[in-house]
Amino acid sequence: MSITVSLVLLLAMVVWLLIHNGSLKPSHAVAAVLLGFYLQGSSLAPSISRFVESMAETISAIRI
Repeated sequence: MSITVSLVLLLAMVVWLLIHNGSLKPSHAVAAVLLGFYLQGSSLAPSISRFVESMAETISAIRI
């Protein structure tokens, strides 16, 4: 759950910055949100979730 909330907040900040800088039009952001909404209900959702969790574990294992 904490990975999901953190990822959502990070992505929301990225989208806000892109819209604010003019790199991303609001209509494109809405399309991306709608794609994510419908993708979440698809059969790909568990695979995407496992991939994101795997990437988060890999990143957290990196020691600098």
